[in-house]
Amino acid sequence: MKEGPDITHAAALIGEPARANMLVALMSGKALTATELASEAGITLQTASAHLGKLREGGMLVMRRQGRHRYFALASSDVASALETLMGLAARSGHLRTRTGPADTALRTARVCYNHLAGDLGVQMFESLRARQVLELSAGGLGVSPQGVSFLESFGIDLVALGRARGALCRECLDWSERRSHLAGSLGRALFSRIEALGWARRDAKSRAVLFTPEGLEHFHSTFPPRRD
Repeated sequence: MKEGPDITHAAALIGEPARANMLVALMSGKALTATELASEAGITLQTASAHLGKLREGGMLVMRRQGRHRYFALASSDVASALETLMGLAARSGHLRTRTGPADTALRTARVCYNHLAGDLGVQMFESLRARQVLELSAGGLGVSPQGVSFLESFGIDLVALGRARGALCRECLDWSERRSHLAGSLGRALFSRIEALGWARRDAKSRAVLFTPEGLEHFHSTFPPRRD
């Protein structure tokens, strides 16, 4: 008898095209209604409702009620991480969407990956933090170094509050477009929230792209300078 986790159920849930499109739409970290997800998937509301039911039963989604409305979101950061990894695998295997355009370029530059920064600038930030030894690898995994504490606190990150939060503080997430890691975990989310609060960038209302202002981009490059090869 075969032992261990059965990946076929999760793979079947993600592998159906309409469900995959809905899951990817939720990678922004924003909860969406069934009507909005049906539009993302290009299917009827009735069909979308059936798919959403299966995704909830399979532990991929959670549903929240607000008044008469029902909103759906990814069940956890583990689901988002699995989706990002699969997107990277698809890109490396040559399975890319044929339609490209300005939105595609913007997504590759900077985008939201479950409320942390991904894309070229997300990778740049992660590699800058590693190069400056703000982040370090230890037996317990990726964490903040002693010298990194002062840097992050000076940037406005409340590490004490993050330490009380559930889930990992720091975690690598393989970036599908850059094929290198960006920073996930509660610290990744906090850094992106801080970038938004400073007015350096905003989320595009029509996609997962993150749009930096010219001044914000200058501040970003100064704070998280790109590596020099």
